[in-house]
Amino acid sequence: MSNNALVFNAGSSSVKFGLFDIEQAEPKMKCKGVLDEQERAPRVVVTDTSGKALLEKSRPAGETNGDSLLAEIFAWIDGYLGSGKIAAVGHRIVHGGREFSGPTVLNEQVLASLDALTPLAPLHQPRCLAAVRAVQSLQPGLTQIACFDTAFHHDLTPPASRFAIPRRFEEQGIRRYGFHGLSFEYVADRLATLAPMQTRTVIAHLGNGASLCALHKGKSVDTTMGFTPLDGLVMGTRCGEIDPGVLLYLLQEQKMSVDEVQHLLYERSGLLGVSGISADMRALLTSHDAAAREAIDLFTFRVAAEVAVMVNTLAGLDGLIFTGGIGQHAAEIRQQICDRLTWLGVRLDAEANARGEQRIAADGSAVDVLVVPTSEEITIARHCRRLLGADS
Repeated sequence: MSNNALVFNAGSSSVKFGLFDIEQAEPKMKCKGVLDEQERAPRVVVTDTSGKALLEKSRPAGETNGDSLLAEIFAWIDGYLGSGKIAAVGHRIVHGGREFSGPTVLNEQVLASLDALTPLAPLHQPRCLAAVRAVQSLQPGLTQIACFDTAFHHDLTPPASRFAIPRRFEEQGIRRYGFHGLSFEYVADRLATLAPMQTRTVIAHLGNGASLCALHKGKSVDTTMGFTPLDGLVMGTRCGEIDPGVLLYLLQEQKMSVDEVQHLLYERSGLLGVSGISADMRALLTSHDAAAREAIDLFTFRVAAEVAVMVNTLAGLDGLIFTGGIGQHAAEIRQQICDRLTWLGVRLDAEANARGEQRIAADGSAVDVLVVPTSEEITIARHCRRLLGADS
């Protein structure tokens, strides 16, 4: 078996990827890159693990077809690996529905099933599957493996998994699924080493997309996202939790179309909608505009409120973990969230937090507080190795 796996993590405007050596038990990254189709000119950048540029290519402005750049990535990898080969391509797939509870080799039947889940993740699922089909057209014989953001939460049970609607809808698959599972899985694995005594943990994955996960002995027992990645926390452009009556009002009284409401909730709400400035937390933190502060205040308020919900599910709290772009890098956001949770016994070491240290709880804090960088790509590479090993 070839000992290399190429991992794709498709977002709404770009595709992150990494090349991993999967010969050993723990995959080792060789290089990483991003294929960005939303720049003024589509471009691809590949760097080694130290950040040194290995490949930079772009296309003329207005040329939006990224497939030719993807072809160049494969051609470059062939040269980079020399006699080595790619054993498989692993993909982050946002929604696996009820059917897919673990990594799965992709074929036309599986792709059809995943296509049918597009209404449950309309911004994410098409992008994920587009990357699969692009690779399929360029390398038709190459094994491709789907790794699902929902799989980590697949065993959620009532009441955490249930909506208060007639049971016939639940039987049709309308339930709470949860997302960011590849990130939560990575962090849960790290906690087994960093904090092995924690049995009741809340992980806060905070980025442009954001959600919480309640872990009991390393297993997901509750989470803030539900049927779709729209639910729960305030996000960059997504509204998070909202009164369903607001949606009825927009449709009935404002005469908005379903497509207009979808666009509003997914792409014009969240931090962007409240601030009117930006979906980027970095921009809001440096802004002196009152609306930027109000957006931040709502963001931290909602995170703290949902931590309390997770604590109720867990019947206590041993650890609070911050991850994701905001969770890892925004000390002010961590501080504001934890200041709202002092009633739980959460106490931060302000200096350790400002320095971005791994453990930022103050002496005497009743709750351990850590910052743990995540890697969905490593999780996917691990799954590829396991699945290929099982098949060999």
